[in-house]
Amino acid sequence: MSGNGRPAWLVLEDGTAFKGRAIGAEGQTVGEVVFNTSLTGYQEILTDPSYKGQLVCMTYPHIGNYGVNEEDVESHRPWAEGFILRECSPMASNFRSQMALEVYLKQHGIMAIDGVDTRALTLKLRRQGAMNGGISTIEPDPARVLEKVRFAPSMVGADFVKDVTCEKAYEWPIKSNGEFGMGNSESKRSTPHSAFHAPHWHVVVMDYGVKHNILRQLASLGCYVNVVPAATSAREVLAMKPDGVVLSNGPGDPAAVTYGIEAIRGLIGRVPLLGICLGHQLLGLAFGGKTYKLKFGHHGGNHPVKDLTTGKVEITAQNHGFAVDVESIPDNGVELTHINLNDKTVEGMRHRELPIFSMQYHPEASPGPHDSRYVFRRFLDLLEGVHA
Repeated sequence: MSGNGRPAWLVLEDGTAFKGRAIGAEGQTVGEVVFNTSLTGYQEILTDPSYKGQLVCMTYPHIGNYGVNEEDVESHRPWAEGFILRECSPMASNFRSQMALEVYLKQHGIMAIDGVDTRALTLKLRRQGAMNGGISTIEPDPARVLEKVRFAPSMVGADFVKDVTCEKAYEWPIKSNGEFGMGNSESKRSTPHSAFHAPHWHVVVMDYGVKHNILRQLASLGCYVNVVPAATSAREVLAMKPDGVVLSNGPGDPAAVTYGIEAIRGLIGRVPLLGICLGHQLLGLAFGGKTYKLKFGHHGGNHPVKDLTTGKVEITAQNHGFAVDVESIPDNGVELTHINLNDKTVEGMRHRELPIFSMQYHPEASPGPHDSRYVFRRFLDLLEGVHA
């Protein structure tokens, strides 16, 4: 274990307490406790804005062994409220590593704990469902931590999009001396689109908490990409004359993002749309449907999804706690295209007549797997058909 022996507590809202060691910043933090089943990619997970408001438990027991670098970030900072590990590696062994995970956590003020029985914690969350919890490195009495946890707000009804969206519009790739990363955001992994195709399609991305690899994938396929804040209106987006609009991933309860739903309603039928994760959920709500809270959500890189169009099964990366009830969408205007083979929840849908489709999972898959990157090519094929 790491942490120089500093004690820490993880306390769940039902009173369950886990004693461990502090490996991040000093202090206390609360949020919804979820588990992630990815074996690698902890840096991408920490910097995924979809984890705003959540304490992330990694089910893989040994985390941090390859360190942290400036290239593998998915946004300009970590967003997870806290990190829960079985064992944090105190040393990093990888030629790309620039610092140890523990140093990175302290540098960014992220409270974390190792020495936790993450298997027992994961089983508890699976049986009882995701629940609020708190990490404290400064309070020796877990009962005092519990008091703070029980006053923490529920994820239901929480709008975290306003906290993670960009403050102003920007173009991708960006060259801003590290504004969107530990170093230059146009890193080795962020290859400019000119290396693949000359820019052809103008795509506007609604930033509800977009991951960098969504932008990388679009740029690599020859898209001129503009990213706009979540509160941008449909009128403002259409004034940019995009060939298509991507509705990004993001955190929180989709039903609380009323401004996003309103904007999407103004875009339906006016421009081709691709929804990803939260963007998919907001699209379902904009169509007049409903969303609902999953028991413990889908978080990890090994979720099997069946494409009902092709019959193929792909292993997908996912991070969401809500799902769309496709049957609730009126007028039979939307059809199911993908299902989760674990619990049969909706993983993809498309409009029967309009150039609109969406996925619940993460086709950019950072971290992997990369089975679903065809989604971006499918979107560009849709633009080709519309604008031919």
